[in-house]
Amino acid sequence: MPRDSFVHLHLHTEYSLLDGAVRMKELMKKAKEFKMPAVAMTDHGNLYGAIEFYQEAKSAGIKPIIGCEAYIAPRSHKDRPNSMRDAAYHFTLLARDETGYHNLVKLISTAHLDGFHYRPRIDKELLAQHAAGLIGLSGCLASEVNSAIQANKIDSATQAAAEYRDILGAENFFMEMHDHGMEEQRQCNCILPRIAKEIGVGLVAANDVHFLRRSDHDAHDVMLCIGTGKMVQDEHRMRYKPELYFKSPEEMREVFKDFPEAITNTLEIAERCNLEIELGKSKYPEYPVPDGVAREVYLRDLCAKGLQERYGDRGKTDSQLSQRLEYELGVLEKTGFVSYILIVWDFIHFAKERKIPVGPGRGSAAVRSSPMSSASPTSIRCNTD
Repeated sequence: MPRDSFVHLHLHTEYSLLDGAVRMKELMKKAKEFKMPAVAMTDHGNLYGAIEFYQEAKSAGIKPIIGCEAYIAPRSHKDRPNSMRDAAYHFTLLARDETGYHNLVKLISTAHLDGFHYRPRIDKELLAQHAAGLIGLSGCLASEVNSAIQANKIDSATQAAAEYRDILGAENFFMEMHDHGMEEQRQCNCILPRIAKEIGVGLVAANDVHFLRRSDHDAHDVMLCIGTGKMVQDEHRMRYKPELYFKSPEEMREVFKDFPEAITNTLEIAERCNLEIELGKSKYPEYPVPDGVAREVYLRDLCAKGLQERYGDRGKTDSQLSQRLEYELGVLEKTGFVSYILIVWDFIHFAKERKIPVGPGRGSAAVRSSPMSSASPTSIRCNTD
């Protein structure tokens, strides 16, 4: 990667709903204009835009770095504090590889399913269980480390940083520095290098990007008011600095001229992030069948049984029925939907056995026999039981 460039590792797209205003195509155009080798996506607590981001970056010749600004509970992600302020800290996570991406997906899914309280939250125990393949940055002013620094609890900030280092590994954890002209950030930036040196980790510069150009600030400010339910003229509402835009490498190098290693480390992190996502291929789970039986044979046996239960002897002798069944099964086998149909059959069968009301079993299995076939889409019933 060019040594005179820079990579944004903390960036909110439009998928940070009513908070980020960066659209994917425009982002990639700007990254190419700045000759940036890579760019990261770190939306608030979600990965909704991951695939669109990945595809747009690849098509533009930019390396995609998929990440998330995660919410980390001070204690357990299952605790329920009384205020949003006490519910979670911010922490930046980036996927280095496929293992890291899978772990990131697991963490964010658990955050939504088990840890949601004001925000989708994880905790350090969960992070430790799924830390492989991840790089962590200490986060913005709302992070655990920076919150402690702002409260003048330097020992607590150092302890928190050391815990993250131990979870992720010293080579995979960096002290994240921001400078949008805020006094609180300057206070933190005086302490972060000291902590980094003490615990043996690197520094990294970031700009917490929420919009693409400085001129987008006013429009973003209106959007922020919509998201927080405030009026633009409210003097006591949340406001973002105009500096939270997608700055050029030259601008970032000027901002962090006293910390050149923090700029260089963005490039080194980008070099280490090499996630490849296989697209265009179905990845349904494989349904477990009895040993020695192929899934296709198992499904055919279930369908033959169901056909005889519904039509009696006619199920064996009626050529129209057997031809139709053969056609339907052929479609499933050609398109790789056999496991999908068996999974749907399994939970419908489970429900019926326990007298749980279900519909007729018709699902979203509209498929074509093959791209070359002139047959119309076929909707499959799972009434094999």
